[in-house]
Amino acid sequence: MLTIKTWLFIALGGFAAFYLITWLSAMRRKTDGEPVAPGPIQLGIGFVTNFFDTLGIGSFATTTSLFRFLKLVKDEVIPGTLNVGHTLPTITQAFIYILIIEVDMKTLILMISASVLGAWLGAGVVSGWSRRNVQVGMGFALLVASVLLLLKIFNIAPTGAGTYGLEGGRLAIGLAGNFVLGALMSLGIGLYAPCLILVSFLGMVESTAFPIMMGSCAFLMPISSAEFVRKKKFDLRAAIGLAVGGIPAVIIAAKIVKRMDLYYVRWLVVIVVVYTAISMLRSAMVESRAPIAEKASA
Repeated sequence: MLTIKTWLFIALGGFAAFYLITWLSAMRRKTDGEPVAPGPIQLGIGFVTNFFDTLGIGSFATTTSLFRFLKLVKDEVIPGTLNVGHTLPTITQAFIYILIIEVDMKTLILMISASVLGAWLGAGVVSGWSRRNVQVGMGFALLVASVLLLLKIFNIAPTGAGTYGLEGGRLAIGLAGNFVLGALMSLGIGLYAPCLILVSFLGMVESTAFPIMMGSCAFLMPISSAEFVRKKKFDLRAAIGLAVGGIPAVIIAAKIVKRMDLYYVRWLVVIVVVYTAISMLRSAMVESRAPIAEKASA
């Protein structure tokens, strides 16, 4: 007889298949002549960001920072590229952590479902945003991400009290919180750090956040990715680099996660993320003034 966890793995495999079909259809429709195969830089970004993502730091903020610093991806397609490119590595993470970490299955499934619904609604909105709206939205989202990382660095975030599941009012709060976090994923704000804080705040063992947050992302990202692919709001070459470079990084990081001191890594991430956020907001401000200056000169 199949267990609930086995059915969850089967469903996850189905979502992965749906994602791959969507991906292949995007590659077949690509006719603009640009190269599709990722280079060493795209693969390296995929490896590094997903390595630290597996350790619970998150990949969206760091990937955004590298894309902007190296000028690899246009601002308006960064959210789509993040969602499309990081999907396969995240599915790999979910298989690993759901398998090895104890968590109440009812809580896990309901939390995942809430995030998927939030992502489905959020991707439809963000994929239609203008370049400036994306810059402003991601700028503030990155600032929020940096604050959440600081909470973890200074141990201000609450720590879990010892439960492996949620009931009653706490479950309702958890579902509402994960719904919002799923919607924010479409904007490029990672779910990991806020989900870790949410789970701890609700009194669960901190380790249970790993299957919840990685399972949530593994199920919601194929849904949000399909919307970005449909509207062609992502960079295909960069996304392939994130996927191909990310999967081996996940497998390696999962084996050594307990032996690394991430304190200084988190500080480095905060500095880079804040710089990127300010840079994005500044770009949005400069570009919004350009039409006004043109009208004035005319």
